[in-house]
Amino acid sequence: MFKALHLQNFKSWQDTGTINLAPITAFFGNNSSGKSTILQFLLLLKQTIESSDRHRVLHTGDQRSYVNLGTFHNIAHNHTIANPIEFSLTWELPQALEILDPQGKDILFNIKTLEFHSKIQLQPDQVCVDYFRYCFTSNTEAISFGLQRKAHQYQLQATGYQPKRVKGRPWELPNPIKNYGFPDQASGYFQNTGFLSDFSLAYENAFQQTYYLGPLREYPQRLYAWAGEKPQDVGQRGELAISALLASRQLPKIKQGKGKKAIALEAYIAQWLKKLGLIETFKVQPIGENRQEYEVKVQQTPHSPEVFITDVGFGLSQILPVLVLCYYAPPGSTIILEQPEIHLHPSVQAGLADVFVDAIKTRQIQIIVESHSEHLLRRLQRRIAEAEEGLNPQDIQLYFCTSNPDGQSTMTPLAIDSFGNIANWPEQFFGDEMGDLIAMTEAAMKRQMGERLETHA
Repeated sequence: MFKALHLQNFKSWQDTGTINLAPITAFFGNNSSGKSTILQFLLLLKQTIESSDRHRVLHTGDQRSYVNLGTFHNIAHNHTIANPIEFSLTWELPQALEILDPQGKDILFNIKTLEFHSKIQLQPDQVCVDYFRYCFTSNTEAISFGLQRKAHQYQLQATGYQPKRVKGRPWELPNPIKNYGFPDQASGYFQNTGFLSDFSLAYENAFQQTYYLGPLREYPQRLYAWAGEKPQDVGQRGELAISALLASRQLPKIKQGKGKKAIALEAYIAQWLKKLGLIETFKVQPIGENRQEYEVKVQQTPHSPEVFITDVGFGLSQILPVLVLCYYAPPGSTIILEQPEIHLHPSVQAGLADVFVDAIKTRQIQIIVESHSEHLLRRLQRRIAEAEEGLNPQDIQLYFCTSNPDGQSTMTPLAIDSFGNIANWPEQFFGDEMGDLIAMTEAAMKRQMGERLETHA
């Protein structure tokens, strides 16, 4: 689970400051205020990891990637390529990373939380890593390992630990792997650094357990083909949601809490759809024996006939991938959602907050969401005030993003207390609601006065 992010000189952000990330982290703000950029940066790191090119420092995107950000010039703050992109990312490991002493059998380090720092800049002909390092605390001592570029050469840097060079000629270290990996020589040239690849592997694992669902979801279909595959997620547009539901039939059932019977994911989703007031029943079934085509049938009310998912409101097909991903993703995963409330009724938007609260509790996942929904936010505030199932302010981090006239983004962490109150509510957070009410009242009074004058004329 990601714990913190700090980003400098990326697109509209000169400096985000430290962004603390909780089980539910939500970014609100006006259009083009920089909130989506935070999500884009995490996706940029993920697609760089997944790139087959070991020498590509940043995979800024193509038609098949999560985001397509153009060139380094496009992502540099104010398009000033002289300013390097710097960032730090802190995450909690799903299980402690035990580093064994290369020269013995004892455990050298026992790591529960890792922090990664990197500085990336554009040289005359290519994007380069200026430095990267992994930091952690072991027995209250600060430890770090990394690579530093000096005079066009890379050197191994360590704090709190002394690498021992292999005897012989001190060969130069080659370039890092992408922007985070130690080259093999960083272990081969030293007697006691064979564990360095464990750090980059932990970094990769953090993003391999990160899943993304975009704001535009696929239209529903009358038939879905499934040949037994098990997708990693529901796809960027939710196109694999039904395949994931079918694959989940082979997975362990979802626990509903103490004293309640565990049920299959498909039944759990149907339960949520009913609770949200969208439909009465939901099922996925083959169109015939030994066929790989499946149909999704729903019943809108207890007494209405079953119909295809294509024959009901569009909102159902839009929220379905969100629900499936929240409960299909493995425990401990991080889910990134962009505007999950699109095409949803306000009451369903509010109910979506309850889905998030339930998912972080039952699945121990993390949800990072960018949203415009006041209804979602209000429900989160309410659940904190009610202390629903132990929900507390530490489970949620809320941010409000704005953009100044120069196009530079700023971020305000919203201070929410145990009663759900936001102490530093930004002015016109969701528009000027009070101003609209006052203007409507004044207009009504003016109109009534005019009608009275006409009556007495």
